[in-house]
Amino acid sequence: MDEFDREAARCVFVGIQGHAPSPSELDLIRRGVGGVILFARNVVDPGQVAELSRTLKAAAGGPLLICIDQEGGRVQRLKPPHWTAWPSMRRLGEIDQQGGVGDMNGTVVVERVGQMIARELSACGIDLDFAPVVDVDTNPRNPVIGDRSFSRDPRRVARLGVAMAQALERAGVASCVKHFPGHGDTSQDSHLTLPRLAHDDKRLWEVELVPFVAAARAGLASVMTAHVRFETLDRLPATLSPVALRLLREDVEFRGCCISDDLEMHAISDTWGVPDAAELSIDAGCDAVLVCHTLQHQHDSIDAIARGARAGPLPRERLAEASSRVEALQKFARPASAIDPRAAAGSCGTVEHRQFAERLMETAARIERPIDPTERRA
Repeated sequence: MDEFDREAARCVFVGIQGHAPSPSELDLIRRGVGGVILFARNVVDPGQVAELSRTLKAAAGGPLLICIDQEGGRVQRLKPPHWTAWPSMRRLGEIDQQGGVGDMNGTVVVERVGQMIARELSACGIDLDFAPVVDVDTNPRNPVIGDRSFSRDPRRVARLGVAMAQALERAGVASCVKHFPGHGDTSQDSHLTLPRLAHDDKRLWEVELVPFVAAARAGLASVMTAHVRFETLDRLPATLSPVALRLLREDVEFRGCCISDDLEMHAISDTWGVPDAAELSIDAGCDAVLVCHTLQHQHDSIDAIARGARAGPLPRERLAEASSRVEALQKFARPASAIDPRAAAGSCGTVEHRQFAERLMETAARIERPIDPTERRA
């Protein structure tokens, strides 16, 4: 394995299929992938997840990030009865709008939720939470974002998103704000097709980009791209767009690691194929790519990135830069020796966490919400 192979592998984050890795999946880990993302298919209880994390890290030749989507609301891979059920970000945004809970304002509430989520993730050996969503909820017919967003107010999304992310990171879990440059106004699901938005620069800077600018100023650990075509930028989805990713680095001035959304989503895979998209994403400016499901795609993506840097057209210095940013993110990767599967359950779904979550749910349930005119017509 040469330097191109090592750097390419570090830039690929993969999923596995079961509650424990297969021999072929362990071989993939030994190639030096940068991270492993866990889904509900990988989860039984805290002890099992901690043991899985420890096994994966022990197989890796260096630091390995264990990642998950633990947002709250409908996107929580770790669920009751073993873990705490957290309110959606929309509910937290509504609580903030009403002034908070007791003597805690909305920002403090969100910080506390982030701290508690991080405590449960850390106990299970998880290093990176693909959260919070900082898309702005401007389209009531959005099929994929909706209540995953804090608000339709960009400033509230920015403030609460940064508060959540900083709380995660203070507690030792990397955050990942998503989905750049903004997925909130789409009416299509990028899991199924390629959404398009025609917003001009003025609209982007006044709405979609506001939370990402705040994230950049806060120095957050990572950002995830959207598989959305912004027609004011170019004809490519943001994940593959050098224009969109220059916007992220040069204008938004984000300095952390940039991670693609899953390249096996149809918005990407149907047109570009997964391995070619992996190389194109790194060339465009992503630092890591998610390939969440298919073992052959995962190996082929590493090969495509390494081949592109070795022989062109992927610039060698671009791959080196991407690899170094992933390496910097891996400071959050705890070693296998730091994970104790026997103790994991004691930090998950605790009485303190459940009572706080229930208090938030009860507060949110009392908030009067205006009738959505789109629902009234339906």
